[in-house]
Amino acid sequence: SMLAAVDLILASSTAPKALAVLLVHAHEIGYTICLIQMFFIHAFSSMESGVLVAMALDRYVAICHPLHHSTILHPGVIGCIGMAVLVRGLLLLIPFPILLQKLIFCQATVIGHAYCEHMAVVKLACSETTVNQAYGLTVALLVVGLDVLAIGVSYAHILQAVLKVAGSEARLKVFGTCGSHVCVILVFYVPGMFSFLTHRFSHHVPHHVHVLLATVYLLVPPAL
Repeated sequence: SMLAAVDLILASSTAPKALAVLLVHAHEIGYTICLIQMFFIHAFSSMESGVLVAMALDRYVAICHPLHHSTILHPGVIGCIGMAVLVRGLLLLIPFPILLQKLIFCQATVIGHAYCEHMAVVKLACSETTVNQAYGLTVALLVVGLDVLAIGVSYAHILQAVLKVAGSEARLKVFGTCGSHVCVILVFYVPGMFSFLTHRFSHHVPHHVHVLLATVYLLVPPAL
């Protein structure tokens, strides 16, 4: 239910405006609405990442400690995990719109995306943006770096446990349990990291490829 709620809000923050841009050419968006959309997109992307970590933990406990699953991940623990994911997403991303409001914007106010992406908005400013870029990079490294590390550790233990299981049928059952989760992880993190890195470090990627992947990582994981 936690994943469903995050997915619903994340998709609802992105899809309506993206469809309006593509279908009826409604290209304008108010500055305040843009900041609100940007906050919701990035905050709930962070929460989505946190939920994927929680799912990896659930898979680890289910496969490595199956007899203790209900005692380890009881409703109280799940509630605390959900609250931690929610609070982290809100606290880390509240500074985004606050810092953006301190910037000065000049003539160029065209965002090359179907939604208000943080770095795309920062690049429109004609004042100093070092603080915004540094904070955005720090948040991305904290969220993605720690979450990918946690997921990697969980799956390393799962793989170790699977290799000890005798019989190919049992192994296939375990891989089937984790397969859908791994697919969503790849679809979420790979395009997301590509979009993040090309915004900052590469200017040779075609713009339409960048926009497509930046939209994919927000809309495809909720659909899956």
